[in-house]
Amino acid sequence: MISKEFLLFFFLLVPFFSFAQTRTTQGTITDARSGESLPGATVYILETKNGTVSDEKGQYALPLPAGNYTLRFSYVGYENKELKINANSALIQNIKLKSNGLLQEVIVSTQKKDNNVTNLTMGMEKLSIKEIRLLPAMMGEVDILKTLQLLPGVQSTSEISTGFSVRGGSPDQNLIVLDNTTVYNPGHQMGFFSAFNNDVISGIELYKGHFPFRHGGRLASLLEVKTRDEIPSRINATGGIGIISSRLMVEGPLGEKTSWVVAGRRTYADLFLVFASDKDLRDATLYFYDLNGKLTHRFSEKDKLELNLYNGLDNMGMVVGSFNYGNTASSLTWNHVFSPTLFGKFSAHYTGYHYGLASDLNGMDVSWKSNITDWMLRADFHQPLSALWDISYGISGTYHTFKPGEVHMRGLNLADYIIPENEALEYGVYVSNEQTLTEKLAIKYGMRFSAFQNVGKVKHLYTGWEPGLGAVYKLTEHSSVKANYSHNAQYMQLANNSASGSPLDVWFSAGPNIQPQQVDMYSAGYFHNFKEDTYEASVELYYKDLKNVIDFREHSDLLLNQNLEDEVRTGAGKAYGIEMMLRKNSGRLTGFVNYTLSRSERTIPEVNQGKTYLAPYDKTHAVNIVATYNFSKKINFSAIWTFATGTPTTYPTGRFAVGEEYFPVYSGRNEYRKPNYDRLDLSLNYIPKPDSKKRWQGEWNFSIYNAYNRKNPWTINYQQNEDTGIPYAEMLYLFGIVPSITYNFKF
Repeated sequence: MISKEFLLFFFLLVPFFSFAQTRTTQGTITDARSGESLPGATVYILETKNGTVSDEKGQYALPLPAGNYTLRFSYVGYENKELKINANSALIQNIKLKSNGLLQEVIVSTQKKDNNVTNLTMGMEKLSIKEIRLLPAMMGEVDILKTLQLLPGVQSTSEISTGFSVRGGSPDQNLIVLDNTTVYNPGHQMGFFSAFNNDVISGIELYKGHFPFRHGGRLASLLEVKTRDEIPSRINATGGIGIISSRLMVEGPLGEKTSWVVAGRRTYADLFLVFASDKDLRDATLYFYDLNGKLTHRFSEKDKLELNLYNGLDNMGMVVGSFNYGNTASSLTWNHVFSPTLFGKFSAHYTGYHYGLASDLNGMDVSWKSNITDWMLRADFHQPLSALWDISYGISGTYHTFKPGEVHMRGLNLADYIIPENEALEYGVYVSNEQTLTEKLAIKYGMRFSAFQNVGKVKHLYTGWEPGLGAVYKLTEHSSVKANYSHNAQYMQLANNSASGSPLDVWFSAGPNIQPQQVDMYSAGYFHNFKEDTYEASVELYYKDLKNVIDFREHSDLLLNQNLEDEVRTGAGKAYGIEMMLRKNSGRLTGFVNYTLSRSERTIPEVNQGKTYLAPYDKTHAVNIVATYNFSKKINFSAIWTFATGTPTTYPTGRFAVGEEYFPVYSGRNEYRKPNYDRLDLSLNYIPKPDSKKRWQGEWNFSIYNAYNRKNPWTINYQQNEDTGIPYAEMLYLFGIVPSITYNFKF
């Protein structure tokens, strides 16, 4: 019997076998004027009548046998360009395409038109920032994470929250990376706003099932957020002025090989507090900011170095105390072309999330702080050798430091309360391959080996093999069927028993008494395009089998608990469902309609008396309708309508008396549901001078959130009538109708 170790060793050696007869022509396709990369551009070989498509960074790689060829480069809104090459000598070809004058009508997409039919990966969604900007915005702030929640299988965890659940999973089962650097808390203002400034983002990719082998450590999804990556020909700026926040992004070249981007965003609700009648409110603090920076230098056609920086902070405070939390994420990446068939990426990453509370009343000074930090090194390689061997492999290592909590008390004659920090090492090694077996059939397969090691006072090691397999079979030129399987492990999770989420959440790791969570994911689907890919239709089915899934005992104490593992309960879970999607990509009217039918369950022996119960983020039905209509070059109108079954909850079903006090008796875990959720958002974009040749260009956005004033429940609390002693339910909702106006500009 062949061992897993032998298979892994075999696939690592495969790239170095004899493929000398095939060479690879590669390069980047950009806009000739602005230097902006053109994702989804077509590279067509006239002699062989096949080709490829550039990726999200405008890069392409084309394996070719020895010989002479004519390549045709094309992109919607641009003039075609033909180039004659010899595959033995012309190995790097960077192409600049000229606009044909219709570029203003083009929405740059990160994928080719029939990508949903031909792509090997199921459950993957891509959105460009240009698509996102057309949609209604909460308080004028376009939010990529709230847009994400409109996709099939993706649900918000609570009203207006940036937290999201994918196919019934919890938010901590989502891996969120900004240029490959982990972001632990992607929200501002208790989750009302995303931590990502849309001016510096080029697009997002969400993997709901099997995700690329280069990433691991989560069960539900991978969200890759990517920043701008081009060398502009001159200094450009974009920004916006809204009701509660403003932002500015400036980019420019430094010579012909270097580019830079600097961006900032800040709310200013606190500036209006000076007009409050209450002195305590006038002295209050309430704002968030984030800063982005990026420096890119191309040493040559073979070498590129990128430095990415992000820092964000929320600060809230009144006389009684203050609260702040924030993220830092930075990376240094070197891209190198070793040969026409070997591309490498080497990177170092740092990420940190922290929060702190402080109070200074009557001489009593109390402070509480907590943080988690990561240091990561990784190396990734790609070898497009032929149609049968398109290989990727790499290795990564991460050093985690967990500081659950430190409470310092001065003036109270009490000792400081400090939970000891924990440290851990996490490793990953992977190899994968994509093969085009016939004109109709393509497969991908691979293996990831992961390890998690506690270090310090507690030493423990977990290891795991994480295989994956996918296939696509084209039924016709416009339709296909796909199937995917993958096994993932998760070694870190959040201590959180609130569906609405909180910045005070504490990350903790697997250890001697807490085994890693695991999932086996199966999915299959049918994909069909109509009318020259104008319409896309899909149906996907999925099933997830979970092991060692985490929950907490009744009335658990999760904050500042030195023995947090005593609160943890583990068991089994499953999630399954069907997702249907219809999308229109072009014309005056664009948008999509999707419907999800799903269920997510947990069975944990020490929770709910061992009976199976609904997971906190189970939503049986979900419908999203998104539409944008272009009346003219000046005016476009967008609307969003969303509906979802209420989330599971536990209600009191009775009470008992002890003396003169009454105590509630609760139902089984998540036995009831909150009321259903629905909402309509509207947006109008007005561009006064769309054909202006001036550098300064502006536009107005008018949005209405919750247009028909739906009172959706945020929380439901139970009070007791002081006169009768009879308990009653009290619903708290966050927003009624919220209008907003924003002025966006660029120059």
